[in-house]
Amino acid sequence: MISKNKIKLIRSLEQRKFRRELKLFVAEGHKLVDDLLPAFECVFLAACKEWTERRADVWQRLAAKGCETVEVSDEELQKASLQKNPQDVLAVFRQRPDNGMPDGICQRQLCLALDGVQDPGNLGTVLRIADWFGIEHVCCSPDTADLYNPKTVQATMGAMARVQVHYLPLEAWLQAQDGSTPIYGTFLDGDDMYGTELSDHGVIVMGNEGKGISPAIARLANRRLYIPNYPPGRATSESLNVATATAIVCAEFRRRASSK
Repeated sequence: MISKNKIKLIRSLEQRKFRRELKLFVAEGHKLVDDLLPAFECVFLAACKEWTERRADVWQRLAAKGCETVEVSDEELQKASLQKNPQDVLAVFRQRPDNGMPDGICQRQLCLALDGVQDPGNLGTVLRIADWFGIEHVCCSPDTADLYNPKTVQATMGAMARVQVHYLPLEAWLQAQDGSTPIYGTFLDGDDMYGTELSDHGVIVMGNEGKGISPAIARLANRRLYIPNYPPGRATSESLNVATATAIVCAEFRRRASSK
């Protein structure tokens, strides 16, 4: 049985204030929890009997490490869950310390930077895209959605276990890059992405859902890209969803790299 105090704690983690204060976050569902267990310290886990029987080895290992584990009914899990349709397991994890972007990483790898992406679902989807295309580091401006928001966590589908997310003053970080580092941004007046040379390292900046890349960050982009619509000149939507645009851009970068 989950105590009232524990339910109160779990519910409090819907709010950023308490997530920051307690350095904890919630994840739900067997696929997500399984992916996060190797990467984050689990401090509490509540699961239905079917899960505890199926994952008896994990259940025992967590208990041996001092994690509080509770077997619950579907009704009890419903009371604690932050989801409309609770699944078979709920876990509370400790947040991972952010040690900052590794020095020189953009000279060795392709990285993503998010400038004011505010929708938690978009952030989570972008992290899934980064994971799919082997991008290990994503840096976020301070006004980007919180990685540990329950909606973000669920939307990552476990990608946050493999992708390192760093919150930092984006303008200062980009200014500090080596002058030869390619800094890509997507703009309506940019160069057709499919006819532009793309490197296998550097930074791809994606902007806010409504405003795009902010002027201060746009000035630092030394490679301006445009995702052309089809056919050229046809009346079309004003813009693409930021996660969709990220997927298109990352796919083209990786396609070029694989064809070299």
